[in-house]
Order: sequence, then C-alpha cells, then structure tokens
Amino acid sequence: MPFDYVIVGAGSAGCVLANRLSEDPSVSVCLLDFGGSDNSLFIRMPTALSIPMNMDRFNWGFHSLPEPGLAGRRLDCPRGKVLGGSSSINGMVYVRGHACDFEEWQENGAAGWGYADVLPYFKRAEHWYKGGDTYRGGDGPVGVNNGNDMSLNPLYQSFIEAGRQAGYPVTDDYNGYQQEGFGPMHMTVDGGVRASTARAYLAPARSRKNLTVLTRCMANRLVFDGRRATGIHVTHQGSEKVISAVREVILSAGAIGSPTLLQRSGIGPAAILREKGIDPLFDLPGVGRNLQDHLEVYFQFRCTQPLSLNTRLNPVSKALIGARWLLFKSGLGATNHFESCAFIRSKAGQKWPDIQYHFLPAAMRYDGRTAFSGHGFQVHVGPNKPKSRGHVTIGSPAPDTAPEILFNYLTDPQDVEDWRRVIRLSREIILQPAFAPYRGDEIQPGAAVSSDQDIDDWVRDNVESAYHPSCTCKMGAENDPAAVVTPDCRVRGTEGLRIVDSSIFPTITNGNLNAPTIMVAEKAADQIRGRSPLPPSDADYWIDPDWQTRQRPGSPLS
Repeated sequence: MPFDYVIVGAGSAGCVLANRLSEDPSVSVCLLDFGGSDNSLFIRMPTALSIPMNMDRFNWGFHSLPEPGLAGRRLDCPRGKVLGGSSSINGMVYVRGHACDFEEWQENGAAGWGYADVLPYFKRAEHWYKGGDTYRGGDGPVGVNNGNDMSLNPLYQSFIEAGRQAGYPVTDDYNGYQQEGFGPMHMTVDGGVRASTARAYLAPARSRKNLTVLTRCMANRLVFDGRRATGIHVTHQGSEKVISAVREVILSAGAIGSPTLLQRSGIGPAAILREKGIDPLFDLPGVGRNLQDHLEVYFQFRCTQPLSLNTRLNPVSKALIGARWLLFKSGLGATNHFESCAFIRSKAGQKWPDIQYHFLPAAMRYDGRTAFSGHGFQVHVGPNKPKSRGHVTIGSPAPDTAPEILFNYLTDPQDVEDWRRVIRLSREIILQPAFAPYRGDEIQPGAAVSSDQDIDDWVRDNVESAYHPSCTCKMGAENDPAAVVTPDCRVRGTEGLRIVDSSIFPTITNGNLNAPTIMVAEKAADQIRGRSPLPPSDADYWIDPDWQTRQRPGSPLS
C-alpha cells in the first residue's frame, strides 16, 4: 500500500521526522532502514560507546580512499547501521555549534536558517536537566546533562582552570550565550542511558497506527514519474519491491548514504554518473561534492597520581561498573567520560572559536582499540573549520558496493597551518600550573615535536577523523550551481523529494554534529507539514569585543 511519506534512514534525522510527521493521524508514514534493533546493552550504556562502533552489526564500517594529504593513509568512517543511526553508536557529545555557524549558513544562501531561526528548534528538541531558559529547552524529547559530578575526578576541573590560567574565558554553558571558553561538557544521556533519537523520538511513536517501521530494508534507488519522486525501490526480506509515496520521499540516510542513493537513482554530476554506469536523470553537480569533516589528535600526558580511568579497564572494575549501571543507571557506566571541554579561537582575527577540546582523564583511543599502560590523561583536539573539501561517489550501481570516500584532509595549506597552532596552543594549556600536581611526561606528540616540519609530519601520521562527515548535498540559493537542496530541503529540479540530514549543511558546524542534525529535522518537519516556523529568537550571543586584535581575552597573541 502507498504511504503519504516514505523516510529513508532511521538515524539522527529520520527518527525525528518519523515522530513529528506521524503526530498527524491523518497521514501515513513509512520509515525504513537497513539496520536492525537498537535493543543492546552496549548501545544503551554510555560508557560502552566504543563497543557498538566496532561491531559490524551496528556500523557500516566505511573507509576513505588513500588520503593524499595524509601520505596515503585510509581513515575509518563509521556510520550507524541500526535504529537511531549514528546517534546509537556515537560519543553522545552534545554541541549545537556556534551562533555564527548558522549566520554563515544564511550568508551562504540558506535563507531562514540563521541563529535566530534555528535556536527555537534546538530548544524544542531538548530537555536540559537544569530546565528551560532563553537558550535551553526544558521539555523536549532528547535528554541532555553534564554527566557525573566533575568533583569525582579533579583532572576535569584542572583542565578548566588551566584554560583560565592561560588567559581564556570560562563559560558555564557553551550551548547557551557563550560558546567560547572552558567549561563542563554536555552529553545526550537521559537517566543514565544513551538518549539516541531511536529512544527519544522513535520509541514513543512506535505504537501509532499510522507509522510503519521497516528494518533490514536496503534502499536501492528512487522511483520517478517524470520529475516527481513516487517511491523507493527496496530489497526487503529477500524480495524486491517498490514502497510508494503519495506526498513525498524524504532521504535521511546521512552524509554518505543520501548522496550515494541519489547517484544510484541518476541524480548527480552527469559525467561521473556515466563513468559509474548510471544513466543521468537530473544533472546536479553538487551531489556528493563539498564533503567536510573534523580531524582530531589525542594529546596525551602521563599522570603522576593514580586518578586516571586506565586502571578501570580490568575485568573486575568493568564488572563492578556494569553492575552499578544495571542496578542504578549511575556511576562510571552512565557517562561518556567527556565531562569538561573548551572552544577557543586559534588566532586574532578569527571571529568565533575554531578549535575544540574534549578532555578525558585517561590515555586511550576514542574507539577503545588500544590503551596506554599506566596513568595518563588526554585532550582530543582539532580545528573545527577546515578549508579542505572532499567528495563521496558510488563505487558501482549495486547498492551493496562500498562508496568511494575521499575527504582530501589537509590538502588546503590553511589547514596545515591551523594544526601547527593547535599543537602549540594545546601544549601551552596543559603546561599551566593547574596541572602541576598531576602532569608527567608528554606521551604524544612528545616534547621533541616542536618545529613546523615536526608538527606537520606527526599530525599527518597520527590524525584521526572525529567522525563528522557532512555537507555532501548542501543547501543553498537558487543561483548557486553547487547547491543540491533549497532552503526548504527540496532537491532541486525534482518534485516530491527532500533531503533532511547532515548532508544538507552548507558548511560544517563548530562541534559535534548530532545536535544540529536533530535541529535540522525538527525545523524541516514543520516545513514538510506546511506549518509556520517557530517565531525567531531574539537571544544574543557572545563574541570577544576585541576578536580582531587578540587571540584570547587574557593575551594579545596573534
């Protein structure tokens, strides 16, 4: 039977749309995904975040092509293959982005997506554990908190104090009035459990008679009648069929899935489609282009006191942490351990922050694959506004062929220069007096890595993706030939087809992408339903009044 709306992808955006569109009992909604159930302790328990990311059951497990700016290294590109998508396997860090990111969107042709326009939708999505105010939502679906009390480990507060000693501001709420500075980090954890969009949005809507959820459903290609998308050709339970849409097909398959589904359907750069054996239906040059991502490194130091989490990695400690979480949903099992953070500007003349820090009282990899022997602490750090641009292209017309992903990391000279500042500024912060009682030797990069060439070489060999692919179907103005969707998320040149996910970001935001992706879906849901947008906010935001002449308030560094 046909549905009014067919949503492809049950991830950070798709689950939001399924809930909001099915609120109207007069319409029928079908949500489909290749992944399966998110009913797993490894997904629900925040501290286990690295486990589902390393399981084929939950992760598509993509990789980039050899990256020319990284001496040919191929980097992981994990994407969620489960209800909730990447919100079910991510690090649960909640960062909206800076207000200026959305002003930048609007300046780049995304009319109606400025900060005043998007803030009400961030608020609608969230229930902040301290309650709602001018900036925070008090009764939305997604629970957001600060994790455990930072006083449980003095290293968290030492990081914030080190930033203050280095001349940077301190902020109580980087998702509120002032992003710039050092302060507590926020996470999508609700009642000690991961607040994925599958849990926050989809689960409450599953009982609605007008919502159908199909799992293990491979989306092969879109079906068109002329310019109008009328459905999606899928493989489900061993058979091929078409799921028809009376009103709209909405792609929410993410920055990798949405452009490749378009390309398999004949929508994209015509010459590239022909090379891949696809007859072009609509020549849209921007499909799969403009790929952006964040890179990060692990800046690690030995810890001279037995305070780090490294000693909690043995089987006995893990069992005790797990038991407490199972019984009470509290303790170290109920946090992602990123409980303090920072956003700073890299130089004078940079208007808003472009470097982000996650502080961790341990020395280990984000993906959990290796751990340092002994006590240590680290910051995950990297530039948030890269200039390099990549692309994603189908490997072949077959939907089960891995996509060709090339980020082109560090191919823009400005990105290389930015990393030199990152390393030097990070070292300066950790060498502040606040860390003196705990700081041992620098594990990596190592004190000897100091010259421009040393830093360039070390970064090239050690940098990792922060897993924030985006911008591959960017939103823009009608006169922008690279724009794939209009400001109301419609795919240009077609009818009945929209894209709603992180692929439509014009530029990558300053921080983790789950929160802005949820916001995009909340706002797009009103557009799809023909509702008036929420009234714009008149909330102000902080910019260093002397940003043009100083890198930080406490220093004239340029």
